[in-house]
Amino acid sequence: MNRATRDPYAGSVEELRERLRALTDEVQRNELLLRKTQAREVELLRAHSLGELFDRIVTGLRDAYGLDVVTLSLFDPQHELRHLSGTESLTSAVIEHVRFIDSVSPLSSRLAQFDRPWLGPYNAAEHELLVSPSLARGSVALIPLPRDNRAIGVIVFGSRDAQRFTTDLAADFLAHLGVIVAISLENAVNRARLVRSGVTDFLTGWHNRRYFHNRMREELARAERTGKALACLMIDVDHFKEINDRFGHLAGDEALKEVARRAEAEIRAGDTGARFGGDEFAILLAAAESTQALKLAQRIHHSVGSAPIRVHGGAHVTVTLSIGLATACPQPRSHDYKALAERLIAEADAALYRAKSAGRNRVEVSAHIVA
Repeated sequence: MNRATRDPYAGSVEELRERLRALTDEVQRNELLLRKTQAREVELLRAHSLGELFDRIVTGLRDAYGLDVVTLSLFDPQHELRHLSGTESLTSAVIEHVRFIDSVSPLSSRLAQFDRPWLGPYNAAEHELLVSPSLARGSVALIPLPRDNRAIGVIVFGSRDAQRFTTDLAADFLAHLGVIVAISLENAVNRARLVRSGVTDFLTGWHNRRYFHNRMREELARAERTGKALACLMIDVDHFKEINDRFGHLAGDEALKEVARRAEAEIRAGDTGARFGGDEFAILLAAAESTQALKLAQRIHHSVGSAPIRVHGGAHVTVTLSIGLATACPQPRSHDYKALAERLIAEADAALYRAKSAGRNRVEVSAHIVA
């Protein structure tokens, strides 16, 4: 009698054992994924600043899940997030992979509903605004960040493996992660609002120099991605010492506040103004060619000088400005944004010096483009 005759159930038992081992392995993998996910969620919720949260999203999640790239895009029509993140020194990875978007319309049609993650093949035509160009091929998971019945942004998980994210995969885990990130983002924004006063000039309400430098690095990275130029204005109040000497320091303070107010009325919501100290100001113009920046500089120059400023004691003083303008067109993959920022400021400052040397009360444009 052969073995098959003696044990007719041997094959079925071995098959059941294999299925049991497979199920056990799957349970163990799921438990490991659950523990890893819970640890990531705790890290996200404990982030103390926007910069720390951004880093834990784009770098921490990428490393934890073995992805090729993680990109975070946030809807920021009022440019508040851009200004709040300017209070921090962001890493190069964060600067490269965190984007701020003015409106939903340019985004992928796959995100029209914003009610659940979308998984599928990477398509450059649809995903280029959301995904780092370093991906080029593979598959992606687009994860909306829901808050108050709307999406406040989207995380993209990207893999060069075309089978990593497919339409038949369950997305409950990713949807839950999107909720956690949205809550973490709200917490970090609230903290950033509390500390914002530390980077704001108490007299004019403009930002200070530290904020301006941090913000410039972000805008240079954005200019590198979009191919659009970035402009910097350095502004000096002409003969400011004479105002202080003649009318007193209170009058000088009032003149500076009014200069800042008139200049701010001319700039766009996405532009960044800062008081560098004393009577010197700086303005960063995003996505602005030299001709556009020159027109804005001329408007500011005219707005401040066209009407006298009433100061302490009832006196009226006419204030004029000397303005230096420089532009930057960062080359792809530059990445040394700190050095680029310093060069752009130096070029604008040199143009300002020429304006003052030529008699003040004028706008001078740098002949050099920082690249």
